[in-house]
Amino acid sequence: MSKLLIGFFLVTVALAVGFYLMKPSAGKETQTVGASDYKDATFIIEGKPLKIGEAGVRYFGNELKTDLDGDGREDVAFILTQERGGSGTFFYAVAALNTDRGYVGSDGYLLGDRIAPQSTNVSQNPRHKYVVVFNYADRAPGEPMTTRPSAGKSAYLKLNPAAMQWGVVVPDFEGESR
Repeated sequence: MSKLLIGFFLVTVALAVGFYLMKPSAGKETQTVGASDYKDATFIIEGKPLKIGEAGVRYFGNELKTDLDGDGREDVAFILTQERGGSGTFFYAVAALNTDRGYVGSDGYLLGDRIAPQSTNVSQNPRHKYVVVFNYADRAPGEPMTTRPSAGKSAYLKLNPAAMQWGVVVPDFEGESR
């Protein structure tokens, strides 16, 4: 009986140590050293950590300075582009959180290829706390990529500061509480 208990104890300890060693860190923000300027932060574009000027990534603009995570600091949401060598220009919504270690970049949310960005604003819906609206023109469904973007679209996005990823917010969702 004592050998069985000792065996069970050793297996339990081995599992506990294994889970501890395999657990992810608390969040990307704690793993990332911040930059002194938001344009110098590292952003995740298509799964790759990149800075402006690397791999065809460029600063487009349409910046919005606002508190994105409720810490009282002014963060920045804006648009980056990436040209990958083909005819397309891919537009990404990104954020740079102003932390005590400097600016930490977010994951890029793909707005589209060869779109026409318009404005970036804070959502006017009173139920949308820390929601950013990226407005842009795109092509209508079925139109070729050579057609000039003319269909108005808006991406309502909220940053998850722990994961540094954007989440899509559905504007005027019928199921919202009043």
